[in-house]
Amino acid sequence: MYGRVALITGGTGGIGMETARELARRGASVVLAGRDPRRAAQAAREIGDSAGHDRVDAVTADVTALDGLRHLAAAVAGRYDRLDVLVNNVGVNPPGRRLTPDGVELMFAAHVLAPYALTRLLLPLLRRAPAARVVNLTGGIPGGPIDHGNLQGERRLRGWTFSHYNHTKTMTMALTIRLARELAGSGVTANVVYPGHGYTPMNRDTPIRAFPYLYRPVAPLILKVVAPLLLSDLTRSARSSVYAATSAELDGVSGAYVDDRCRRKPWPASALDPAHQDAVWDLCARISGLDFQPL
Repeated sequence: MYGRVALITGGTGGIGMETARELARRGASVVLAGRDPRRAAQAAREIGDSAGHDRVDAVTADVTALDGLRHLAAAVAGRYDRLDVLVNNVGVNPPGRRLTPDGVELMFAAHVLAPYALTRLLLPLLRRAPAARVVNLTGGIPGGPIDHGNLQGERRLRGWTFSHYNHTKTMTMALTIRLARELAGSGVTANVVYPGHGYTPMNRDTPIRAFPYLYRPVAPLILKVVAPLLLSDLTRSARSSVYAATSAELDGVSGAYVDDRCRRKPWPASALDPAHQDAVWDLCARISGLDFQPL
């Protein structure tokens, strides 16, 4: 990874930070994107110290907002002349339906709109790299049906919050298949990785009200005792992201789905459906005002 530049969203903690740490350890210049400037600066120092070099940068940006995405892309373009790896890692799971300043449902904004818009905004830098890679993270239990009339949880959050989380992560998969098709011939690949169920800060801090009523009495026990025993450590959870960003086995491979053991897996039928891909893609294009067609 020496001489290569990698950007990781949500890189100031959890799986993103462990991904950034390993890429930096392998010699990459790493850019961390996070909302909290102090936390981002601290993470950059820590990763640089553990990697033994100072090529770790931090950019403060809220990637759930379009202005934040534009700011991040401009900041990276102002500091680097190319981008070899983009890891769209950031994840959110609020206890209820929340809107961003752009009026976009928060989980859709983080998991679907951000990978679409940031890839488009950074495409000039990605195309300057010899063989750039876009790595999008799915998560939860993806693969269920995609509801065209409920992409942003307009009618309901599909039962409870975690279900909409899964819904948006399935949309990430559908989006990436279409993205790989749009990027064909550009020298940029796009793949999806599944990190497994990691003991991330997001999982540790899940609010009790995010659980169904039936489970709320035992939710503290689940979060404090059961989760640490059953969920993977963050180093293990970052393996698939690192693999997709670095492995020679994926040279020139685009539109692939990699599981938490770094194995190629078949896509779920819902993600393969062209109608689902188009519905998600068209909504992202309309909200962002960004179009891949001229490219």
